[in-house]
Amino acid sequence: MKRCNQLIFALITLAMSQTIHAAPEPLDRVTVQINEGIILESEVTGMVKTIRANAANAGQKLPSDTALRTQVIERLILTRLQLQMADRIGLHIGDLQLDQTIENIAKEQKMTVAQMKAQIESEGTTFAQYREQLREEITLGEIQRIQVQRRIQVSPQEINSLVKLINEQGLKEVEFQIGHILIDVPSDANSQQLEAASKRAAVVMKRLKDGDDFRSIAIAASSGPKALEGGIWDYMNINEMPTLFAEVVTDAKTGDIIGPIKSASGFHIIKVMDARGLETKEVKEVKSRHILLKPSPILSEERAKSMMDRFLTQVKSGEAKFEDLARQYSEDPGSAAKGGELGWADPNIYVPAFAQELNSLEIGGYSEPFRSTHGWHIVQLEERRTTDATDKFNTNRAHQLIYRRKFNEELQNWLDEMRAEAFIDIFEPETNRG
Repeated sequence: MKRCNQLIFALITLAMSQTIHAAPEPLDRVTVQINEGIILESEVTGMVKTIRANAANAGQKLPSDTALRTQVIERLILTRLQLQMADRIGLHIGDLQLDQTIENIAKEQKMTVAQMKAQIESEGTTFAQYREQLREEITLGEIQRIQVQRRIQVSPQEINSLVKLINEQGLKEVEFQIGHILIDVPSDANSQQLEAASKRAAVVMKRLKDGDDFRSIAIAASSGPKALEGGIWDYMNINEMPTLFAEVVTDAKTGDIIGPIKSASGFHIIKVMDARGLETKEVKEVKSRHILLKPSPILSEERAKSMMDRFLTQVKSGEAKFEDLARQYSEDPGSAAKGGELGWADPNIYVPAFAQELNSLEIGGYSEPFRSTHGWHIVQLEERRTTDATDKFNTNRAHQLIYRRKFNEELQNWLDEMRAEAFIDIFEPETNRG
């Protein structure tokens, strides 16, 4: 018995020895608490890794680890706040809508879903991960549209003024690619904080004038909405831009750096990265009609699609008339009473999924049921035509341009408000603490 006890003791001692000398396994931890949710350290490191890989592929320089980490955490905080809002209002992107979106993306890239899946997996991402990333992107787009669109009003006076300007320009415009850096200032800043921010802006401006890389500086120093994209905004014309941009780039040339410009948000530095001319001489329009069903807690995605399949079969067989079904069932109040008629329009005014279906149809053809951000559709292309730009086209274009400009401005305001009202606690690792 004594020998047995000695053997057991030896085994326990060996096990403890191996435990003591084994390499410690890093555990995930909470990095940020946001209201009732959290961001894990693995999410932060994963996003940093992705940005570094993308930067390496693009030959892009990145700032210090600390600056990059700060920007990543800020982006994750804003993303999580938006997803929390989506949960609160019951916004959920179902698998059926997700599948339809993936089909649309594959079609746009001229490949099958299977081919797209193979390509995604060859790049090191599982298709399941891609689906969830896409679901999140759609959710963000939807919650932004729902929350921001109601804050926007476009007056007839604004439209008329812009239509007049468009007519004077003969639809010849220039689109600018803008680089933007914001050195933020607290809303209740004192004189010392203002002076410190002004000095930081001056230092950034000097580095840019000395030839430092704009994108790297933006990632490291900017508090603007496009910081992680190197401060780069997509091509915009004067009428789409945030007002601050439009006021300073009218006479600017590619490569010009403007600023610092003081606003309520802080000090802005703007660089004209590129400019390209646009000329519209004629407009390709389509005449179409559709039926729309909007999924809801009462009408599921599956049920809506099943109804659309039945409607299409009835129309093609002659059992029912398209216009009668539209009047009875369509949930588009603007067209239902007219038998689903949408009239003549540039297809680009519609949401991408709808425009894509119209562009793929032959005259007289019907689409299969498809999902857009508005719901499930069947659309018929009735006619096509090419026409000169009309007053109606100019009015629609003016409304879109003003709306997009206001949307960009109001989106930033909404995000700022959400962040200010949220409970946010950032837990820095021990090595980062003073």
